[in-house]
Amino acid sequence: MMKKWISAFIVLWLAWVLIAGFAPYELLLGGVVALILSLLISRYVGYSFGVSAVIGLFRFIFVYIPVFLYRLVLANFDMAYRVLSPKLPISPRIVKVPTGLQSDFKKLVLANTITLTPGTLSLDVEDDGVLVHWVNAQGESGEEYKKAISLDFESLLGGKAE
Repeated sequence: MMKKWISAFIVLWLAWVLIAGFAPYELLLGGVVALILSLLISRYVGYSFGVSAVIGLFRFIFVYIPVFLYRLVLANFDMAYRVLSPKLPISPRIVKVPTGLQSDFKKLVLANTITLTPGTLSLDVEDDGVLVHWVNAQGESGEEYKKAISLDFESLLGGKAE
């Protein structure tokens, strides 16, 4: 019961903060409202999560997203350079990038991250990899593709960094 109450409080308070803002009085008022509402509805809530979920969320926001944004900027510069230098050779290919991720959700996040990075497009998610169209494929093996495209992301999502 306590776990459901804390989970409801966190969800309600975060929703309040996202809507109302980060002003100190809004944080305090949101905390009070979330506390009262979570006490009232916690027995009816159908979800609960532990400390590891909260830590995972913070890790995603403060580590994964900055790494993604950094790689996104690099990929944009690379694609802009290729567009502005038409003589620059490209090697478009469809490659299978192996993944050690077990969770379907993590595979989905990885595939979407790959798609959002210019020069790559996820076509399909298979049991042990992601099928990717790559504008300038580098390497000849799955492990080389993984190192170039997804290793940083996969290790941050909790996959095997090889």
